[in-house]
Amino acid sequence: MNIHTHWSMREPASTLLGVIGAFLFPSDHRGSLGSQTWLRQGEGRGSQPRPKVSEMLLQKKRWESMAKGLVLGALFTSFLLLLYSYAVPPLHTGLASTRTSEGAAPCSPAPSEPEPVTSANGSARGCQPRRDIVFMKTHKTASSTLLNILFRFGQKHGLKFAFPNGRNDFDYPAFFARSLVQDYRPGACFNIICNHMRFHYDEVRGLVPPNATFITVLRDPARLFESSFHYFGSVVPFTWKLSGQDKLAEFLQDPDRYYDPHGYNAHYLRNLLFFDLGYDSDLDPSSPQVQEHILEVERRFHLVLLQEYFDESLVLLKDLLCWELEDVLYFKLNARRASAVPRLSGELYRRATAWNELDARLYRHFNASFWRKVEAFGRERMAREVAALRRANERMRRICIDGGDAVDATAIQDAAMQPWQPLGAKSILGYNLKKSIGRRHAQLCRRMLTPEIQYLTDLGVNLWVTKLWKVIRDFLQW
Repeated sequence: MNIHTHWSMREPASTLLGVIGAFLFPSDHRGSLGSQTWLRQGEGRGSQPRPKVSEMLLQKKRWESMAKGLVLGALFTSFLLLLYSYAVPPLHTGLASTRTSEGAAPCSPAPSEPEPVTSANGSARGCQPRRDIVFMKTHKTASSTLLNILFRFGQKHGLKFAFPNGRNDFDYPAFFARSLVQDYRPGACFNIICNHMRFHYDEVRGLVPPNATFITVLRDPARLFESSFHYFGSVVPFTWKLSGQDKLAEFLQDPDRYYDPHGYNAHYLRNLLFFDLGYDSDLDPSSPQVQEHILEVERRFHLVLLQEYFDESLVLLKDLLCWELEDVLYFKLNARRASAVPRLSGELYRRATAWNELDARLYRHFNASFWRKVEAFGRERMAREVAALRRANERMRRICIDGGDAVDATAIQDAAMQPWQPLGAKSILGYNLKKSIGRRHAQLCRRMLTPEIQYLTDLGVNLWVTKLWKVIRDFLQW
C-alpha cells in the first residue's frame, strides 16, 4: 500500500450528523415566516433596528446549530464508545478475576498437563495424522498464516472447530472461557481451537481430548514490539502524548515516562507474548515466577514455533502431526508493505528488547529448545524438507497469484481478498487470485489466499460485532 490513506472523520461524521440533525430538528417554517413578517413590519421605522435584529437572529441560529451539533456529536461518540467497549472487553490481569466455566463438564477426562507427543519420524507411513490441535494464536507473529493452514486442514477433513461468537477472537483481552465458544454446550468436544485469546489452560483443556496437541508461535520481542507499536499504537491512548515524527524512537528513549500499566490497551506495548499466554506482563523480571511460567509453557506446549524460522517450524510441525506436505503449504498473510516496516537501529533494538525483558527471556528459552529439536530431527534432513516446502510454495505461487506477488490494498480487485487493516492506514498487503486456474487447484488457491475474517465467514462463524465495526470504520474512513 504505497498510497497512505489519510483519514479524517470530520467530513463523513459531519455528513452523518447533518442527516441525523435534519431528521431530529426539521426547519420551523412558521418561525421563519414570522421573522420575515416582523422584519418587514419594521421597515421604514428607522435604519438602526434592522441590522441589530438580523444580527441577533443569525447569532441565535448559530448558537442553536452549535448546541444541536454538540448534542448529536456527544450522542454519536457515546454510541461508538459503547460499541467499542462491547467489542473490547475489560482487561483482567489475574486469573482470580476472570470468568470460568466452573461446574461445566469437560469434553472428556483430561490430564492436568498434556501427554507427551512423540515425533512421527518424518511422517512415516505407520503414523496417523493428528487432528486434535490447540493453537495459541499470539499477536504479530505470522500467526494468521498458520491459522489459514489450520482452517484448510480442518475444512478438508470435516473437523469441528471451537469458534468465537460474534467476533473473530474470544473476547480478547479477557481470559478465555469455554462459555465464549459459539454454540457451546457443557461436555462439548472440539478438534481445533485456533482464534486469538488470552490463554487459560484449564478452560481450553476442557474443550479438547486428552491427546490434543498444543502449539504456539513466538517472535523476536524487539521486532514484535515494533510491529505491535505501529499496528495497535493508535488505540493505545498513552501514545497520543508522543508528538515527534518517530513516535517509536521517542517512546523508547524513556518508556516509563509514557507507559501506564493500567492504561487502556497498554498490554499491546509491553511483553505481549507473556500477556497472550495468560501471564502478568508487568512482572518484576527478577521474580522467580518468570522462570516458573516459562517452564510451564514448555510443559504445556508440544511445539513452540519461531516466526523467524517459519519454514523450519512447519517442517517440525508436519513431522509432529504426521501431516502431508500439501497440508503445510502457505502464502504469507497479513504482511505489511516494506515501506511500512521501519528498521530498528542497534540502539533501538537493544532498548526494545530491554523494555520487553519477560518476552526476551521467553524467546531465548524457546529459541534454544527449537534448535535442539532441529538437531534431533537432523540438519541435512531439515535442509531437504525446507527446500521441498519452498519449491512447492513457489509452484503454488505461480499457479494461484495474479502477478505472482502480494499487492497494496488499493490494488486488490476482489473484496473477498481484502485483509483487515489497522486504524488509520492501509499498510497490510493482499493478493489477487488468477482468473483462470485449473479445476485441480482452484479451491486450494482460493483457500490459501482468503484472509481470516472472510475465511471465518465461509466456515459459518457469527461475526456480527466485527462486521458492524467494519461498517462504521468504512463510513468514517478509519
